[in-house]
Amino acid sequence: MSNTAQTTVLITNEVGLHARPSVKFTKLAKTFAADVEVALAADGPWFDAKSIVKMMAAKAPKGTVLHLRARGETAAAAVAALAALVERNFDEDEAHARTA
Repeated sequence: MSNTAQTTVLITNEVGLHARPSVKFTKLAKTFAADVEVALAADGPWFDAKSIVKMMAAKAPKGTVLHLRARGETAAAAVAALAALVERNFDEDEAHARTA
């Protein structure tokens, strides 16, 4: 039986999913023994959350709902941790984000 998990999370940081958040997201995704995918719409297209090129190409602005799904041994933990990272504004403070 394959473990699967999915959720949605709203991007609330001012600059959206730019370079630094994309790097943080993919680095975290790579720590899990799961295939992790992201989409900007519920019906896709889905792309590999462990690919920095694909994450940066998404260019998701503030207010975008990210759809996350994972399959594998740590699917639930991966989805929960990635959603939490987005909810924490990718651990960026607003003053630093405005100067980026």
